[in-house]
Amino acid sequence: MNRLIIGLVALAVSGCGVNSFSNDNPRVAENSCAALINLEMATTKITSAEKKPAGSFSFGAGPGSVTVELPEHCYVEGISNERQGADGKTYGLGFALAMPADWNGRFLFQGGGGLNGTLHPPLGGNAAGDTPALARGFAVISTDGGHKGEHGFDASFMADQQAALDFAGQSVAKVTQLGKKIATAHYGRAPHHTYISGCSTGGRESMLAAQRYPMLFDGAVVGAPAMRTGHSNFALRKAVVAFNQVAPRDEEGTPQVSRAFSPAERRAVHDGLLAQCDGLDGLEDGVISNVRDCDFDPGLLVCDAGESDSCISQAQADAIDQAFAPLVNSGGYEIYPAFPVDTGMIEGGMTFIPGEHFFSPGAHAGQSEIDIDAEDAQLRNDPMQGRTDSYDWTNFSTFLDRGGKILFYHGVSDAWFSAYDTLGFYQRAAEANETWSDASRYYHVPGMGHCAGGANTYDSFDLLSAVVDWVENDNAPSDIIASRQSPAPASRKLCAYPEHPHYIGGDETSAESYECRSL
Repeated sequence: MNRLIIGLVALAVSGCGVNSFSNDNPRVAENSCAALINLEMATTKITSAEKKPAGSFSFGAGPGSVTVELPEHCYVEGISNERQGADGKTYGLGFALAMPADWNGRFLFQGGGGLNGTLHPPLGGNAAGDTPALARGFAVISTDGGHKGEHGFDASFMADQQAALDFAGQSVAKVTQLGKKIATAHYGRAPHHTYISGCSTGGRESMLAAQRYPMLFDGAVVGAPAMRTGHSNFALRKAVVAFNQVAPRDEEGTPQVSRAFSPAERRAVHDGLLAQCDGLDGLEDGVISNVRDCDFDPGLLVCDAGESDSCISQAQADAIDQAFAPLVNSGGYEIYPAFPVDTGMIEGGMTFIPGEHFFSPGAHAGQSEIDIDAEDAQLRNDPMQGRTDSYDWTNFSTFLDRGGKILFYHGVSDAWFSAYDTLGFYQRAAEANETWSDASRYYHVPGMGHCAGGANTYDSFDLLSAVVDWVENDNAPSDIIASRQSPAPASRKLCAYPEHPHYIGGDETSAESYECRSL
């Protein structure tokens, strides 16, 4: 149920409002939930503190609705450092904290999403399988990142210096420290371990937490980190240009990128990819588990015009090669790595090869030319990239020396950020830290899109338990069991890099029928 975090991302717990908070020694007369409304903390205001009974809580509507069982818990909202910005808007670190009645002594910071700006339910559902952290007994905190915004991608807050700094990373430490003080006041004792978990922007926050605040966190789960967003969007614009060059044009001469491939041609590419790569993991089942050994050649699908509707033109094959290839400048410098060619990039709701639902953030639909060197120079001079990115800093020495553990995962069919970019960071961190392999793992998730979802993927897995067991019991994880319910219930192993799951015989729907192998 890794889809849990997606279903919660745009919703708030009903019956609870948002408001203020901050740092300093808290004082409270008693440990009851209601008493927290009077908790004295400098520059912090708790606006609501309510005991919530145990029960089923549903998030979302229709087929995408998610229902979870939550324990009795104290639900607190507030805001810290509330102020008026130079632009006249109100800023401050809005937060929500859920503290279960039966507390296990652990504290979790729940990462955000998009450009933040929304206060999401503090449940801790990311990479937690079927049971979110709150239901396990964790105290969980979430934050809006220091500003309010609509639809998850409102960047207007960037004009305010402190709001931009909070989004870049300061909010993570501030809110965690604040939440731990409230939890200590409520329970009468401090958390014995502190964790962070998130995907996308939350993945970036988890990664920077281990980088920038090594004394604060004991374990981190990093999913598809939204690092180097300027670089990834640049690579996607390059892909759009490649596809626009083979797309038919309307009467005004504008490329119609959604028509660059017909449905039959997209199916031909999909089937051709499976024919070339599906069997590399020992089983032809529509899932390419050995993606790093897949050297897909779209040129093998080329035929003469009119010969068949189950093939593509040479121009289309060249466009695919250009779109998925690394983004490099004229000097040969790699700006952004290649995207894996995976089934989810070609069909499903978030596709890379253009079709009905082509996804291209920041791209101009009619753009058919791109000056890579000029855009590269502009990107290098973007000061916000250095503030939000976690890519270049690989010194984890203090975090590792304290016994910190960090797990990475990335969907191979992620059309927002390349799984190879995250893998590249992981490899560079391994080179920079002698004990990296004793404290970190990286997992590719075949067929999975951005954080969850995919036409034929296993996107429910529990890395939260794995990082806790490693931190607290020194039990290093190896393979992780991932499951799915659609198109049929099944399980599969996620193997730690550099291994991949390989079918060895038996029930194809059981993870026990696979072993982890290196290339």
